[in-house]
Amino acid sequence: MKIIIHGGFFSESSTNSETKKAKQEALSKIVIQGYEYLKTHAALETVAYTVSLLEDNELFNAGLGSQIQSDGKVRLSASLMDSKTERFSGVINIEDVKNPILIAEQLLLEEDRVLSGEGAQKYARQHGHQSYNPITPSRQADFDEKLKQQENKGTVGCVALDNDGKLAAATSTGGKGFEIPCRVSDSATVAGNYANKYAGISCTGVGEDITSAALAAKIVTRVTDGFTIEEACKKSFSELKPFDGFAGVVGISANGDVCHYDSHPYMVWASFDGSLQVFN
Repeated sequence: MKIIIHGGFFSESSTNSETKKAKQEALSKIVIQGYEYLKTHAALETVAYTVSLLEDNELFNAGLGSQIQSDGKVRLSASLMDSKTERFSGVINIEDVKNPILIAEQLLLEEDRVLSGEGAQKYARQHGHQSYNPITPSRQADFDEKLKQQENKGTVGCVALDNDGKLAAATSTGGKGFEIPCRVSDSATVAGNYANKYAGISCTGVGEDITSAALAAKIVTRVTDGFTIEEACKKSFSELKPFDGFAGVVGISANGDVCHYDSHPYMVWASFDGSLQVFN
């Protein structure tokens, strides 16, 4: 039984020790909460729950405190995948909701499992998700200054392995900030979030780079074909180098190997399997 989470990349880590400390403390607390939840729940339920905790923390670029797009609106994307059913579901560029990952979780039960824009929002309202404005004062100030958001590269995610040996992965993002309205990131695609019975991967970084590399699905496919998860990450990240791809991943394999890997420094992550490990 294991769990690993990430909080994206943050450029502040090299210059702002208070921000770094706050994110480390938040990840440490949330990963332990997720592990406690995993004790009595399946991996699928756990990754949705844990990512919702990350979405509720304004330190991270997902849910509350998400980046603002160039037209002044927040549009959220999230997805999850279950190794038991090998079903993937997600929402893309959904507005005015609190926890996009919980909507993605509900969509796993539907025949049409990936929704975008107005259709996703309508589905959310029909299934009990009330209107919610995720813009915080600090994000609004950043947007007004058109400064800090352009430096943020990240998202949040979780991979869990439960007592029954089942894996699940979940990923959620608020975008990159100042992007063209309705730009689609990797987070609600199999490039950014993927799991089967052999491994689960959640990605963070520059969505276009991750999508170009088909990163999450590629790593999981390599584990399926016999690579260790470390070998699969190393090989897949080597294929980012020709275009200087900016990415990071967290993952767990079916045999319990836990992996975190990045192409650039300062991906924040934490894992727990009875003992805590955290980015430092």
